[in-house]
Amino acid sequence: MKTCHQVFFADARNLDQLADRSVDLVVTSPPYPMIEMWDGAFALMNPRVEGALADNDGAGAFELIHLELDKIWRECFRVLRPGGIACINIGDAVRTVAGNFQMYSNHARIIQAMSAIGFVQLPDILWRKPTNAPNKFMGSGMLPAGAYVTYEHEYILIFRKGGRRAFRTPEEQRIRRESAFFWEERNLWFSDLWMDLKGTGQELADRSSRERSAAYPFELAYRLICMHSVYGDVVLDPFLGTGTTMAAALASGRNSVGIELDEGLGRAARDVVKEAVAVGRQRASARLAAHRAFIESRREAGKGIKHHSSTYAFPVVTSQEIDLVIYAPKCLEEVVPGKFEAEHEVVPVGSIG
Repeated sequence: MKTCHQVFFADARNLDQLADRSVDLVVTSPPYPMIEMWDGAFALMNPRVEGALADNDGAGAFELIHLELDKIWRECFRVLRPGGIACINIGDAVRTVAGNFQMYSNHARIIQAMSAIGFVQLPDILWRKPTNAPNKFMGSGMLPAGAYVTYEHEYILIFRKGGRRAFRTPEEQRIRRESAFFWEERNLWFSDLWMDLKGTGQELADRSSRERSAAYPFELAYRLICMHSVYGDVVLDPFLGTGTTMAAALASGRNSVGIELDEGLGRAARDVVKEAVAVGRQRASARLAAHRAFIESRREAGKGIKHHSSTYAFPVVTSQEIDLVIYAPKCLEEVVPGKFEAEHEVVPVGSIG
């Protein structure tokens, strides 16, 4: 199996490189409105943002910024196929404007916009993103009526374009069955609370690039791609940053397209993609090892398992896992600057160190 991965340096508000209905899944994390580190980026999109902030008009700046993001969500709707999924990682912001401290609910504003565009909202995920700050308290510390909770979670908002995706042909159905996940993975991944991501992300970019992009963990993108797409699908990230989504798509046997305005981050993304072969092989090995450990613990608990994988020499809990196959990247070539082609192979148990 071969996959293709391409980085475009462009403004994500106009995804004219992509045809209508050419993408199966969007996984992205935009710059967060009302977070100071991204004020300049949003002011470049719309100079009125800078004016609103200078005038201490927090509500006005918040809405102007989201109007720019709305353009990107409309483009995502255009390029998604019917039944395609959009996953948006977003955090709310807290900020003091004109001496008034308040929260700006980015996730609620995005839900409003996506619904107006025509997306169907699906259940979302909260993932815990603990801060490393030595002093977590905001406001008056130990004194009541002036202290504020510290936000240590972000949202993964999930939307669908239209009704459920249809897998009509025998070939489409075969690929869907091969793209299945293990029963125990489903129980972990499809929880609405992700508490286990700390420390699971691969350090796929240098520190300065991660800070500029506020990159999310590799495991977050990898899970979402496995959950909401099948092998060979096209995954889009209109805010590519350091390339985490593209690396996860490559690692999981999907195609990908990334859009990035900052060419400095785009160069970092190319380096991240090159590392994704090794990371993908490690992740495939870890999935198989974890399943074998799960089966062993289930046997020790005296629980029977009646189904067996047709590809691997181990039991599986459900009949939907029988045809499951795990692909891993084998090699990668940069055919032209910013465009990569990868070859994938079926991973047999015990073959990867």
